[in-house]
Order: sequence, then C-alpha cells, then structure tokens
Amino acid sequence: MLTSTYTLVALSIEQASARIGLQSLLERWQPGIRQQATPTPRDLELACDALRVAFDNCYWRKLDKFVVPALRRAGAGAGLLAELDGLTLAAIGARADAHAAAAVNDPGFGAAIARCCNLLLERLEREERELFPLARIHVPSEVWFAIANRMLVQDAWQNENRGYPAGPVQAGAAAGNSLRQSTAASAPHYATH
Repeated sequence: MLTSTYTLVALSIEQASARIGLQSLLERWQPGIRQQATPTPRDLELACDALRVAFDNCYWRKLDKFVVPALRRAGAGAGLLAELDGLTLAAIGARADAHAAAAVNDPGFGAAIARCCNLLLERLEREERELFPLARIHVPSEVWFAIANRMLVQDAWQNENRGYPAGPVQAGAAAGNSLRQSTAASAPHYATH
C-alpha cells in the first residue's frame, strides 16, 4: 500500500510539472491574448522548441513507461487507454500543424499550439481523474513495488548522467557504474601539493 502511494505521489508530481509547462506555453501563445502583433521568426522558433519540450514532458513520463504497461498486462482499462492514445495522436497532429504554421509564419500558429496544449492537458486531467484510480484497483502490490524500484533506478541513472540523453538503463551499465563508484570510493586518495 505504501509503495503504490509513493509511486502515485511521484507520478502526480511529474503530472504537475507537465501541466505547468503546458499552461505557461498556452498562456503565451493563446490566440487573441498575444500582446505582440506579429511574432518574429525567432519567436516562432523558440515557441516550437518550448512546444517540443512540453510535449516531451507529457510523452516520456514514468506513467507511460511503467503504469500503463502494467494496466495493459492486467487487462484493465483498454477503452480508457485507447482514448488516451487518441488524445496523444491528436496532439501529435496539432504539434505538426504548429511546426508547419511556424515554417511559413502562418497566423494559425497560436491556434495550433493551443490545440496541442489543450489536448495534452485533457489527457493529463483524464489520467488523474480516471487512470490513477483504475491503477490503484487493478495493479497488484508486487507490481507497484517493481514499478517504484524501476522509477528509483531510472531517477538515479538520470542524476548520474545529467547532460546525456535519457534512455533505458542497461542491466550491465547500471552494475558497471555501481562497480566503478565502489572501486573509486575504496581507492586511497592522496593529497598532492
């Protein structure tokens, strides 16, 4: 029970971070609210970069890596998962529309960003309202323990490899890194002046 609670709290923090990124982008580019008359090409480039980051923060979450596969294995929530996948596919389309509009300085750029952000925000909301409760019911406690363990391993790997692209932790890589750290820690340290 505590493991599932820890995991869901960690996932909720990740959700909140993704939501903040989307909302700030939405506030900046929502049609009709924009202060500057015509965005410069640099503005559009920065907005596309911000959209990529916001999208990636929604797409590469621990929820999708660990909890959704556990629900699929449990055979639970197939309809909900299909609807969430549909929202993601629609957001991918809106993101492509935003990039295409930015390339030609189309005034529909802001609307495309708003559509992408709103689709992703809807997905986040449905996950919190519908997916989390479903996971609490259908994911067994031993699976929650395994998920929490994998999340901790991934967090440790990311902390150790800041600045490098995130990727799956290879079993040998994690063990090799631990071995290097323990060897380095046990080696004598001599001060040289």
